[in-house]
Amino acid sequence: MRVAVVGGGAVGLTAAGDLAERGDTVTLYERADLGGGASGRAAGICYDAFADQTDAAVATRALDRYREWGLLSPRPYVWVAREAGDARAVRDQVEAMRALGLDVEELTPETLGERYPAVEMAGLTACAVANDAGTVPPRQVVDHLAQRARRAGATVRTGTPVSLSGPKTVATADGEHGFDAVVVAAGPATEPLLAGLDIPLALETYRAQVAVTEPVDASLPSLYDASREFYWRPRDGGVLVGDGAHAVDPDDCDPEADPEFVASIRDRFRAATTLDPAVERAWAGPCTATPDRDPLVGRVADGCWVATGWQGHGLMRAPAIGEYLADRVHGDAPELDASLADRFDPTRFDGDEQFHPLGDPTADW
Repeated sequence: MRVAVVGGGAVGLTAAGDLAERGDTVTLYERADLGGGASGRAAGICYDAFADQTDAAVATRALDRYREWGLLSPRPYVWVAREAGDARAVRDQVEAMRALGLDVEELTPETLGERYPAVEMAGLTACAVANDAGTVPPRQVVDHLAQRARRAGATVRTGTPVSLSGPKTVATADGEHGFDAVVVAAGPATEPLLAGLDIPLALETYRAQVAVTEPVDASLPSLYDASREFYWRPRDGGVLVGDGAHAVDPDDCDPEADPEFVASIRDRFRAATTLDPAVERAWAGPCTATPDRDPLVGRVADGCWVATGWQGHGLMRAPAIGEYLADRVHGDAPELDASLADRFDPTRFDGDEQFHPLGDPTADW
């Protein structure tokens, strides 16, 4: 087959590499630089801590491939609660995850404090840990996936904006190019690309912010605070701390973090640990969302496929979803359960749904 992949993020690059390894002739088009959108700005936290069987299967396959590629650094993923309702949810999640065979466990706050003395235990009502989790370096992931795709024979064209003049026709500055299949994995740009073909998508964009502290002298896990709704992971000797999400116009996603976010996230990190580091740098990036928080992955027209709507989990899922897409486009039996075809079907919505990308109608919209 002759296949075009539009979008040079982690999902598009994985799909391009997997298709090329199957013997297909693949051309990947990226309008700017590889990983210039969400992939290159991601936190890089990877875990299998999902109570849903499908989500857990996707995450497990992605972790396995990251390990095969030598990109995953093992690091437990901890999530904690401070309110009674959140604590019950944590305990229910652990029970469901263990039923799926995942290596997760509930910890007492005291046990968590013994393992990680820098984590503030006061106020914690429940703690859990996923032991098979890890972290990946986003920039190295993008570089590895690009090299892998090129080695397999894929042509990677950066600085090449495109439009779609048909479900299987890519238009560039040098003319129209016909393919047997086109895969669009272009983040927020996926919707306008398909709108020209009268193919609507239920997709909204939000902007997520992170900050990285100066180096700290402490052992820390990756951690999500379910009550205070922020997360962190060790990175480059310091700690990457994230939150600050709000809805935006896809064309107005300022890559610089807001000063108010930097001050707020530093205060929350200080309250949750015994550490008091300064913030060295901060940035923002675009994320896409759907009404039910599941991605849009699959065929939208004859020969035309999409992959978007990651809700901030694109880099974490990329190795599995890119492989799944390649399987389906190429006509192979998917490595992942075929039930994904219904669960992630991009045509399950009308495309004109009105929804808040963060699921909170009171948030900044």
